[in-house]
Amino acid sequence: MTQILLGGLTAEEFLAEYWQKKPLLIRQAVPGFTGVVTKDELFQLARDEDVESRYVTHDGRHWEVIRGPQKASDLKRKKHPWTVLVQGLNLFCPDGDALLHRFNFIPQARLDDLMVSYAIDGGGVGPHFDNYDVFLLQGIGQRRWQIANQDDRSLVEGAPLKILKDFRPVHDWVLNPGDMLYLPPHWAHNGIAIGECTTYSIGFRSPSYQELAQQFLGHLQDSLELDGIYADPDLKLQSHPAEIGDAMIDRVAEQLTRITWSREDVRSFLGSYLTEPKPHVFFDAPDEPLDFDEFIAACATDGFSLDARSLFLFSNGQFFLNGETVEVDESDRKALCQLADERRLPSLAGISGPMQEELHEWYCCGFAFPSGALMD
Repeated sequence: MTQILLGGLTAEEFLAEYWQKKPLLIRQAVPGFTGVVTKDELFQLARDEDVESRYVTHDGRHWEVIRGPQKASDLKRKKHPWTVLVQGLNLFCPDGDALLHRFNFIPQARLDDLMVSYAIDGGGVGPHFDNYDVFLLQGIGQRRWQIANQDDRSLVEGAPLKILKDFRPVHDWVLNPGDMLYLPPHWAHNGIAIGECTTYSIGFRSPSYQELAQQFLGHLQDSLELDGIYADPDLKLQSHPAEIGDAMIDRVAEQLTRITWSREDVRSFLGSYLTEPKPHVFFDAPDEPLDFDEFIAACATDGFSLDARSLFLFSNGQFFLNGETVEVDESDRKALCQLADERRLPSLAGISGPMQEELHEWYCCGFAFPSGALMD
């Protein structure tokens, strides 16, 4: 399946030859693909206040960006080229979630979300570059993609989007339904709709080291313990009472060297950080949850699935769900690894009683559900 998605390449070949190295155009990566939502469904999502969306239009010189929820009247404009973009389609559409996880040959710790854009003829967001990897899968219609690996990344001043001032494409392709383009970080690209079209963007997380450092230091606060209080029994009279003396600086600096961390601290941080839901994500608990016995019976029939909004990762026997550490007995770890990898278990057979009770609690919180609930 992955070889079809990658144009005959194995996942290993793609990672070795292309990932974060050079672009790859794949004709008919998903044969017969025309998208996972209709235009009307997409527009309905764009008008939803719980969905992140942007409406982008231009008249050849000026750009305008309107953040959602969108107005129905804007989605019918014809005067200037426009596009509407919906983030996190995987959170609202089961087929979108399934499409996103077809890219599991990249670790889920790097997977971000599925975005879809609809554009009328000439619509797009202008030449730009991203700081992350992206797969651009064509849905309905055609889109022309121009790309460049240029060092000049100066931007148009005053524009509401990060549009490159001097874009110089080196490749120019037209993508048809089912075609896909992979771009490494910082490759400039410009997608222009040819008639009505949709494009599905599979994006990946690329946090800056500055962000990681700041978040890690915040994480350390929860476990930091430095005993004692500041003391200076050898205090000497200062000529300037308002001066912060060298002795004080040296004493505090010495104590701060006691702040250390281990590889396990980094593991714990990454587990919490990478599974923390985005600020706009909320979980819906069932209105009338099944009791424990009913829940077990439902899972025996239909299996058990993570909600699309849930982020579940593991490392070296430690498990992390939606920003929190989950205690898992060694006897349950194989099954929980399967749940994290596949986001579904065919049944709860063989899972310990305490873990089954934990999974029932996840269900009551809206983190997961008996798989048959997908069809309810």
